[in-house]
Amino acid sequence: MSEIKNVEAGYVSEQVYFYSDGLRLSGLFTKARGPSAGFKNPTIVCLHGYTGRKEIYMPGYIRELTLAGFNTLDFYHRGFGDSGGIKLKNKPWDQVEDINSAVIYLTQRADVDSDRIGLYGTSFGGTTGMMAAAHIQQIKCAASVGSSSNCKRSAHDKRTYSDRLDWEELLKEDRIRRVMTGTSKLVPYNDLIPSGRAELDSIDTMYKVAEKYPEGYPIENYDHYYKFSPEEYVHLISPRPVLFVHMARDTIVSVNEALNFYKHALEPKKLTIVPDANHVDVYEPRNPKVFKVVVGHLIEFFNLHLR
Repeated sequence: MSEIKNVEAGYVSEQVYFYSDGLRLSGLFTKARGPSAGFKNPTIVCLHGYTGRKEIYMPGYIRELTLAGFNTLDFYHRGFGDSGGIKLKNKPWDQVEDINSAVIYLTQRADVDSDRIGLYGTSFGGTTGMMAAAHIQQIKCAASVGSSSNCKRSAHDKRTYSDRLDWEELLKEDRIRRVMTGTSKLVPYNDLIPSGRAELDSIDTMYKVAEKYPEGYPIENYDHYYKFSPEEYVHLISPRPVLFVHMARDTIVSVNEALNFYKHALEPKKLTIVPDANHVDVYEPRNPKVFKVVVGHLIEFFNLHLR
């Protein structure tokens, strides 16, 4: 067993691998700590957002969830981190299949209670997570934080009309390029998924996507993203519980997305809007105070539905 020590966060994780569509995915399994340590525990699958930089913003959530008595599994979707697949290619339905594989993997572990598997996704991780929960009965409850419920609508929010016209021209050119060459043009992350004014600097100062992936992200991701709408399926999760957490001043993913998620979901459901906070405030490196509020809501939800 290979152990990964997170000295700053104060816990030790197990490096794990499992397969999805024949691709090897890389993850970290972290055992519950505190009074629950050593038992067959409830487990939470933790899903990264669109940048794929879970190593930056996930450790705080892992620390707090495991201290609260939950095992966690956080992993890189295909194409991200050290998982297999085409680098940085993001097809949401493929990620749903990755989540399904993660759940199956967990059911094979002796330290996991397979009847108590929950899911938490941040940003786009919550978008794919809700779709996965709608299709995977093994997931007993699901929570999203700052997530789009309809990607077409959310994509429109990110660009002005004139910017969308220019972007559509690039997409048309890239669709031809993909057919004729088999490759998609790579662009800077913020060209693919524009950040709001409140969060723009985080792309450079926290996510550091240009430092990690200087070649950029494939334009084709947008075509896959645009067609993805978990709000049309979220009602299928009921009677399993769902939680939607969103920041009131999120200028990457409008709070309207959480409202629509909640509107389409059936009971039992809960919506929490955190005032005076934006999209990246949910991450401990960015805003420890808001992070504590958000993780507190998650722990309360999982304590209620996975105990």
